[in-house]
Amino acid sequence: MSEAIKVPTMAEYMAQGKQPEVLFWVGCAGSFDDRAKKITKAFVRILNKTNVDFAVLGTEESCTGDPAKRAGNEFLFQMQAMTNIEVLNGYEVKKIVTACPHCFNTLKNEYPELGGNYDVMHHTQFLKSLMEEGRLKVEGGKFKGKRITFHDPCYLGRANGEYEAPRELLEKLEVELVEMKRCKTRGLCCGAGGAQMFKEPEKGDKDINIERTEEALETQPGIIAAGCPFCNTMLTDGVKGKNKENDVEVMDVAEMIANAEDL
Repeated sequence: MSEAIKVPTMAEYMAQGKQPEVLFWVGCAGSFDDRAKKITKAFVRILNKTNVDFAVLGTEESCTGDPAKRAGNEFLFQMQAMTNIEVLNGYEVKKIVTACPHCFNTLKNEYPELGGNYDVMHHTQFLKSLMEEGRLKVEGGKFKGKRITFHDPCYLGRANGEYEAPRELLEKLEVELVEMKRCKTRGLCCGAGGAQMFKEPEKGDKDINIERTEEALETQPGIIAAGCPFCNTMLTDGVKGKNKENDVEVMDVAEMIANAEDL
């Protein structure tokens, strides 16, 4: 990748008296987790390539409050949410896109009752809309014909009923999409939801992420495609736990699109 990626902030736009087409909500994982940062960069490369006028909040962005709420700390959630809503409303933000289904679900479904009303899209939905508008061309490239299985993130799939956007993008990459036994409405959690990501699992026979990874590996994929940074971590750990990291890669759908044509 030769040229530097451009990531303007809302403060810069405000100073110029302009509004971007969309606010890219990066999220904690996309900002701080080394693996998830690669997803952020891949998505930004696509936005730059398709000339989408976007901005980020930068240091003004705080956690949406999803982990606090799921862990039962409603007070902390509301404090975090109100702070974010104040910033978002101050910038008169209308449309938000995020690569994290947890942020997506919280901003879309839990912010309105606190005064934060926005048109919120998951990055696969946004990329699908760019494709339909003819702004983004998705072609197989190096993924053409590869066996891929897609893991449905809980907060994209069952919580918000979005199963098709990521699959349509994968189909445009001309991959061989092989579904797991449990997929779509019957999809199995990767084990990170409900703030479980941040604690050790309770004692039992098997960790959820190992169970889910085994289901993914049964499809004999070259790549396990994901649409959530938490799922990515859990499945990557699962693949390592099965000593399959040299055979199977875990990739976000946006990374696959960005890398198919080496954007």
